Amino acid sequence: MVEVTLGRLRTRVALVHDYLTQRGGAERVALSLTRAFPGAPLHTSLYEPATTFREFEQVGVRPGPLNALAPLRREHRLALPLLAPAFSAMRIDADVVVCSSSGWAHGARVTGRKIVYCHTPARWLYQADRYLRGRGGSARFVARALRTPLVRWDKAAAASADLYLANSTVVAERIERIYGIQAAVVPPPPALTPDGDTEPLADIEPGFALCVSRLLPYKNVDAVVRAFASLPAERLVVAGAGPDANALRAHAGPNVTFVGRVTDEQLRWLYAGSVLLVAASHEDFGLTPLEAATFGKPSVVLRWGGFLDTVSEEQTGLFFDTPEPASVASAVRDARAHPWTADAIRAHAATFAEERFIERIRGIVADAA
Repeated sequence: MVEVTLGRLRTRVALVHDYLTQRGGAERVALSLTRAFPGAPLHTSLYEPATTFREFEQVGVRPGPLNALAPLRREHRLALPLLAPAFSAMRIDADVVVCSSSGWAHGARVTGRKIVYCHTPARWLYQADRYLRGRGGSARFVARALRTPLVRWDKAAAASADLYLANSTVVAERIERIYGIQAAVVPPPPALTPDGDTEPLADIEPGFALCVSRLLPYKNVDAVVRAFASLPAERLVVAGAGPDANALRAHAGPNVTFVGRVTDEQLRWLYAGSVLLVAASHEDFGLTPLEAATFGKPSVVLRWGGFLDTVSEEQTGLFFDTPEPASVASAVRDARAHPWTADAIRAHAATFAEERFIERIRGIVADAA
């Protein structure tokens, strides 16, 4: 166990994350936590280096026994019935343990203080209709069969924490409604910024609208793709992979390009070459508009959830009220006519900088030690 200096104290800190099998916002927060507490071990259930951020290779990742099963590393949703017992069996000896959780990591057993950084209470337990939309019957059957015992487990895990933190106002409200716990809001940083290498993508000219998202039903990428059918003079680039990819391609017009999963270097190039970001998803934290803002680019987003914290209306972006193609298209037209100021957009993003996040999270851990 590595000790971390916090003020005048030497504190044993450990980190926990649900699973490291994908490249999403929660995984970027986990990386920021490793930078806040260098040398602290990062415990998780599953770790697949090929499909998550390569920076984790430089961290002391400690996966659990489930990691020996390759099919679970390739598709973590198959592990759903096993994750609660896996984290209940996890024992972590540290003065302070920070759990980066969207449903599982908060169940780890600890010897010291437990701080939960909550991305959201488990979506498939508390937002099942939205989260499981478009999923097969087997997923819905498993969700229904396990819901009652897992809600009991989940609430007991939440009650075991000494302190809860939320990534956004809407998640803090959800934590209080579900668990009866008041959580302080500590917004995560835009992990991808212009500071770094870029890699151009062939056959894509600058001047496009950009959608960065995993291709899942609740992300509502279909509404964005369909919107551009009524915007023939605009171009849309969709960056991301997921089970909806083939269906989305079938709906897309000639002005929509899918580039699949991209590297950070390619994503920087996409942000820099875009004219605006479009997001119609139900997000607990609005990360991609912040990333776009670091490049001075405005966003067109759904008026919901975490986007309400990260987008300043008419300064850094515009909202639409429903994830429907007509609403998205109307907002894109308005955004293209709006007089944006790139410096003001970047200044807004700077208030969410990683240095501020690290300073705040280290202070919270120091107070808990």
